[in-house]
Amino acid sequence: MRVLVTGGTGFTGSALVLHLLQEGYDVLAIDVKEGLRSDELRSAGAEVRLGTITDAGFIAQCMRGVGVVHHLAAAFRQPGAPDAHYYDVNVSGTRILLEAALRNDVGKFVHCSTCGVHGHVEDPPADEDAPIAPADYYQKTKYLGELVALKYVDRGLETVILRPAALYGPGDPGRFFMLYRYAQRGFFPMFGKGDVLYHPVYLENYLEASLSAMEPGRGVGRVYLVADEECPTLEGLVREVADVLGVDMRIRYFPLRPLIIAGHVTEKLTKPFGFAPPIFPRRVDWFRQTRAFDIGRAKRELGYEPRYTLREGLERTVEWYRSSGWLS
Repeated sequence: MRVLVTGGTGFTGSALVLHLLQEGYDVLAIDVKEGLRSDELRSAGAEVRLGTITDAGFIAQCMRGVGVVHHLAAAFRQPGAPDAHYYDVNVSGTRILLEAALRNDVGKFVHCSTCGVHGHVEDPPADEDAPIAPADYYQKTKYLGELVALKYVDRGLETVILRPAALYGPGDPGRFFMLYRYAQRGFFPMFGKGDVLYHPVYLENYLEASLSAMEPGRGVGRVYLVADEECPTLEGLVREVADVLGVDMRIRYFPLRPLIIAGHVTEKLTKPFGFAPPIFPRRVDWFRQTRAFDIGRAKRELGYEPRYTLREGLERTVEWYRSSGWLS
């Protein structure tokens, strides 16, 4: 069976493509640009095409002969991008994909959203029916994309929505890599008390949920939070990373409010120039928002069982960072 993966050259997408190839699927990966693992994807047997999901003609060509779509592409943290760009990609682009999938009799559409649609979790752990409270336009448009996707269930397209927690693992160039780098230096600046809950999901655990969601008839019209079993505090996570590295790390605590103000001011000042600010509201939210989730629905209905513990995921990730030269 041919599987289409949007966002297929990114961190999560490329890992999913390789996972699908190992399972024997014929995989087409599409993305707006080449990724760190594009050559590896091609060598493993994937077809890689460059283009945007907002181009209906491009998507129509890519959808021919596809049996399952994994939709991971999204506008995410793009410096200087107007709100309209997020809507075009995360909502309109999703609709273009769904229309093409429907016209081509695709058997299953697995839509990757984000746990961020719940914003700060007031009463942890949150389940899928917890309040929707997006903290920024990215999260808002991801939720709007969910609503679009669910409308296609009534039109005959088997659609399932996954809301992953904080993804991390080998090849992650983002927040967790920053954690490892700080820990390796033996110092971590903690803004606030570090007592907020931060729920991660190891990449391989998420991929298992993605493959389970492909099964015909499974989870149709349903939304699933996907996370690891363990949900540490932010401080607990930082200390666990340091322990995995074998580093005696010192945490220094700073007040949170000045950082919140600086994040908003810096973002406004840099947005007209189109470059990434050193701090911005979404990064600040990491220190102040609780993200803790109940994964019971995914276990019951998708058969999801996180294979790797937090410790195992962190160890496997640092092994990759070191073997790839990202960390010494």
